[in-house]
Amino acid sequence: MRVLGVLALTGLMVTLVGCSSNGNSGAATGPTPMPAPNGPTAAVTIPSDASVLGSAAFGNPLAVAAGTTVTWTNNDSIPHTSTSNSGAWNSGTIEPGSSFSAVLSTKGTFPYHCTIHPGMMGTITVQ
Repeated sequence: MRVLGVLALTGLMVTLVGCSSNGNSGAATGPTPMPAPNGPTAAVTIPSDASVLGSAAFGNPLAVAAGTTVTWTNNDSIPHTSTSNSGAWNSGTIEPGSSFSAVLSTKGTFPYHCTIHPGMMGTITVQ
């Protein structure tokens, strides 16, 4: 009998927790979306078999205006990185189908590479 009472109380607690209001009127919860970039944008697509394409892996070279948000999208079947040789940005691992963005505000020429596949190299000139 005592076990039934505990089970009934547990069921009531689950029901109450499931029905509690969090003040969002039924709106979906989850991560807050990142705002869209306010300035210019540029895209770099990492293609299939990029690890054997060398300097062509990042569609080089790329020239952008200062303040441009550059987004690297990995369309390959294996992970890659976009890592500035000077430390200006480091994507960490970009999994297949994922993207990484960085705002490039400092003028100059920035060589970069994939730390997983060092033969993959790129250059971005920020004007």
